[in-house]
Amino acid sequence: MAKIWQKSVTVDELVENFTVGRDREFDAQMAAFDVLGSLAHTRMLQSVGLLSEDDLELVQKELKSIYRDIEAGNFTIEADVEDVHSQVETLLTRRIGDAGKKIHSGRSRNDQVLVDLKLFFRHELQEVVEHVKALFDLLIELSEKHKAVLLPGYTHLQIAMPSSFGLWFGAYAESLVDDLELLLAAYKITNKNPLGSAAGYGSSFPLNRTLTTQLLGFDSLNYNVVYAQMGRGKTERVIAQALSSIAATLGKMAMDQTLYLSQNFAFVSYPDKLTTGSSIMPHKKNPDVWEIMRGKCNRLQALPTDVAMMTINLPSGYHRELQLLKELLFPAFADIKDCLHMATFMLQNITLNADILNDPKYAYLFSVEEVNRMVLNGTPFRDAYKQVGLAIEQGQFNPEKQVNHTHEGSIGNLMNKEITAAFDKLISDFDFDKVEKAIQDLVKD
Repeated sequence: MAKIWQKSVTVDELVENFTVGRDREFDAQMAAFDVLGSLAHTRMLQSVGLLSEDDLELVQKELKSIYRDIEAGNFTIEADVEDVHSQVETLLTRRIGDAGKKIHSGRSRNDQVLVDLKLFFRHELQEVVEHVKALFDLLIELSEKHKAVLLPGYTHLQIAMPSSFGLWFGAYAESLVDDLELLLAAYKITNKNPLGSAAGYGSSFPLNRTLTTQLLGFDSLNYNVVYAQMGRGKTERVIAQALSSIAATLGKMAMDQTLYLSQNFAFVSYPDKLTTGSSIMPHKKNPDVWEIMRGKCNRLQALPTDVAMMTINLPSGYHRELQLLKELLFPAFADIKDCLHMATFMLQNITLNADILNDPKYAYLFSVEEVNRMVLNGTPFRDAYKQVGLAIEQGQFNPEKQVNHTHEGSIGNLMNKEITAAFDKLISDFDFDKVEKAIQDLVKD
């Protein structure tokens, strides 16, 4: 089949295969969003006199039918069709004739791809936020439940000071608050409408870009048509930073859990069915889930650099290598959602060792507590430090194994209510309900 842009010359097959690459594979994931963009665009075309009411009715009815097919999993990009945009237009024209050929007026594939990507990214970011919330809620619940269970704190991987599981779970919850800040920034930048920028320089048609913005549930326009095209790559870069931030949180958590599950630490355990064994050592319970998560998250933390290196030397305007950004971002969304889901699943099944500090090797954990106790009783800090240090050197250190931390954010004052309030405020700044209503209105019969 000839390409919709093709004239009298057929592109060499080797060139076509090289330039298309895996693009059709990723395009299939954008099919529903391509239809949504066309539903909004054609309504706008009718409103400005570029599509008759009869043609609009035909087009809208069939686009909604294609949308339902996509939702049901009954949509494929045919082998001789270039991309998802061509496939939708081809199906439409087969079914309703010439009216289907009119839907591209005032559009370029450039802004069609842009709006598809914005809609896809917006949807994926919402799913990431929902996964983050599930993990956050669990971490706060575990923090409160186990706030009295003490845990050794480490610096330089050396025994340092008393911590607690309440602090450990709560720390990762608060880390997700900062991650959510970046997700919100990415969502706000994504949630702007590029449609109507055409090939990046606008159109001589009297397009109503404000109408398509409202129909698709975007917050606002990418106003300047040149910037709408320049935003491709920049949007991906900001999203990559947000996903990388979550990956950093999960990667550190995975590393902690890998250590804590080892026999040398033995701070936590999991049911046998959630760990794996060895082909030669019958005693092994390997933390493979956390190790795979650590590896995936390490790779995700390189994502911003990968995106930057793809776009860093490009001038304004469209360039073909921008399609390669799909190969970076689409799998990244799948990976981060998998990692968030598995972290939540594993922590739902965690068992804690409540007697860790009974081990005599943790006696020195309370050295600072002893210094502080002496200071509170009137001994100057430097003198107390020297006395405790001398007692340790002489093997005479016998501390009271009690912790009296009451300041904000410490073992006895976790501030989980405040952390939760900060998280909930950020969640409320996402306009998921508005977006979902706009999409429902767009596709309803």
